[in-house]
Amino acid sequence: MTIVAVAGGTGNIGLAIVEALLATGKHTVYILSRTANPALSATIGAPILAVDYSSVDALITVLEAHQIHTVISGIAMHSIDGTRPHEVELIRAADKSKTTKRLVSSEWGTPMKESDIGAIPSIQYKVEAQKELEKTTDVEWTVFHNGFLMDYWGIPRVKSNMVRTPLVYWVDVANDAAAIPGSGQVKGVFTHTTDVARFVAASLELEEWERETYVYGDRVTWNEFLALVEGVKRTKFTVTYDSVEKLKKGETTELPGQVPLYQFMPKVVVQNYGAIFGLWFENGTFDLKPEKFLNETLPEVQPMTVKEMLEKAWKK
Repeated sequence: MTIVAVAGGTGNIGLAIVEALLATGKHTVYILSRTANPALSATIGAPILAVDYSSVDALITVLEAHQIHTVISGIAMHSIDGTRPHEVELIRAADKSKTTKRLVSSEWGTPMKESDIGAIPSIQYKVEAQKELEKTTDVEWTVFHNGFLMDYWGIPRVKSNMVRTPLVYWVDVANDAAAIPGSGQVKGVFTHTTDVARFVAASLELEEWERETYVYGDRVTWNEFLALVEGVKRTKFTVTYDSVEKLKKGETTELPGQVPLYQFMPKVVVQNYGAIFGLWFENGTFDLKPEKFLNETLPEVQPMTVKEMLEKAWKK
């Protein structure tokens, strides 16, 4: 049995990891959060420990007081209210804690490098975290690469804790419309957060971790994704293709399902993110090709395919 603390474990991928850990029945699980919330703690089924993420010493005190062996970070790697994420402080605390031996740093996407900084704000923070990880001396660490999260095309019909972050890009399933980035012929890796979380939970029993851990649910092109959606819904979509030239201008074809997003993000930001990620799909960034996927080591974890997810969500 391992004593685990999940930073940011009250929502999004962090909560999915908490649920997967609890489902194993093998670990003592704590959640690290900025504020205590007894009601939410009771609902989730794991104690929430209030922490000051900005203080390394305060984090160390909490980790050692609860004998935390493994820290898993689900901290959102973007600026919240102008405040940068405190992933670096968490890494330092885990490394200095006398009880903490393992750390999963917050990545949950594709490998990023310093030359990518500027594309989207979170990359700067991820690169800073990578540099801090390399400085550690007393903690074993890894980051998970899982491609693009599959959840967004199944919400709300397939359970997901990402529901608080609604996104509609490229294939608008509810409105039978698509705006395919580039040619739509480049493969990309898609993985559902519940499967990422199951891989994370299972990895705690491995004797050694790789510095980079790759997992996948499925690998399809956007044209294949669209064909699967149309097959499941038995409906032909209204389809446009956004050229690479258009994407490089930060422009994408507006989808009906994107309009409600503008209350959370300005239209220009929605378009810019869609264009950047669309270019990454077209240039193969999401077509992960590591030497080895964790799927091979943990064949008992059978993730959902895109088709299976779409059928659960949209088959009539």
